[in-house]
Amino acid sequence: MPTAAFSQALLDWFDRHGRKDLPWQRDPTPYRVWVSEIMLQQTQVAVVVPYFERFMARFPTLADLAAAPADAVLALWSGLGYYARARHLHQAAVLIGARHGGDFPTALASVEALPGIGRSTAGAVLSLALGQRHPILDGNVKRVLARCFAVSGWPGQTAVQAELWRLAERLTPHDRVDAYNQAMMDLGATLCTRTRPACDRCPVASSCVAARQGRQAQFPQPRPAKRLPERETLMILARDPTGAVLLERRPPSGIWGGLWSLPEIAPARDPADWCLEYTGAAPLRLEMHPARRHAFSHFALAMRIAQVWVPRVATQRIAEADRELWFSPGAVADLGLPAPVRSILADLAPPDPDPSP
Repeated sequence: MPTAAFSQALLDWFDRHGRKDLPWQRDPTPYRVWVSEIMLQQTQVAVVVPYFERFMARFPTLADLAAAPADAVLALWSGLGYYARARHLHQAAVLIGARHGGDFPTALASVEALPGIGRSTAGAVLSLALGQRHPILDGNVKRVLARCFAVSGWPGQTAVQAELWRLAERLTPHDRVDAYNQAMMDLGATLCTRTRPACDRCPVASSCVAARQGRQAQFPQPRPAKRLPERETLMILARDPTGAVLLERRPPSGIWGGLWSLPEIAPARDPADWCLEYTGAAPLRLEMHPARRHAFSHFALAMRIAQVWVPRVATQRIAEADRELWFSPGAVADLGLPAPVRSILADLAPPDPDPSP
C-alpha cells in the first residue's frame, strides 16, 4: 500500500471509529495533552482517565502545577505507579516557568529538553495539541508498524527502533497529523492488540505482512526473557498509643523517590532493637504481619511488616526530625505514598485502649 493510501486508510477509519471524547481531547491544550501523555506511559487509558480528571481539577493550569508543592503532585499520583513520571512532570513545569515564561514550548528540541520527555512524547504533544507534523512511536505504534512491515527483533534494540522511526517518519502525513497520530495509537490499543488482534476489522490489513502470513504473534518480538530478581525488606509499622504512624520521606531518586513510606531495616534485624535504638525505649508490643509482595519492572520486593507500638515519650523525641513525621492514619490521604504502603495503612486496625503487652 502506498504511503498516502496507508495514512488515508487510517484517517478514514479514525473518522468512523477513533476515540474522540477522552478528557484530554475535549480541550487539547499543550499542557493537558502533555499531562495525559505522561500518565499514559505504560498505563492503560481506562486507568488514566480518573487520575487525569482529578489532576486537572487540582492543577487546571501549568502555572498551578509549577506552584504546587511536590507532595501535592505525588499524592495525586499515588497508585498510578512509575513515580519518576510525577517528579519529572513537576520539575518540567517549574522549568517551563523559568525558561519559557510559563508557556509550554512549541519547538520540538525545547520540549525534548524537559525532564521526562523523549522524542515520541514531544512529538505527540506538539502534533495532538498544535497540529505540528511529528511522528510518534509509543508501544502501540511500534506494534502496528512491526506487524505491517514485518520488522524483526525486539523494539528496544537500537537498530530495530531506528527502522521503526524511519517507517513512522515516512508514513506520517502532512495534513491532519493530530488525527493520524491518534489513529495509530487507537489502532494499536483497540484492534492491533498484543493478543488476538482483530485483523478482520483493521483498515490496513491488506498491506500488513504479518496478517497475510499469519505471523501476527511473531511481531514485535518480546524483550528477551529475564527472571526478576527477588529482594526482601522489613518494614517498621511504628505506632504510638494514639495509633499515629511514623513515616519517612524517601530519597528524591530511586524506587518511590520523594514519597512518604514506612521505615525499612535489614530483614535479619530485630525490630525491637530498632525501636530501642531509634526511640530510646523498648517497644510496648511487637506484632509480625503477613508479608506482602510487590513487583517492579526490574525486581520483585517481598515486604515483611513489623508493627511496633512505642511509648508516647519516644514519639516526642523524634517528632521534630526533618524527614520523619508521625501521622494519624486519617491524615495520610493527602500524602504521596507508594500504593503498597497506602494499602498497608488502609488495613490498620484502630489502637487498643491499652497497647501494653
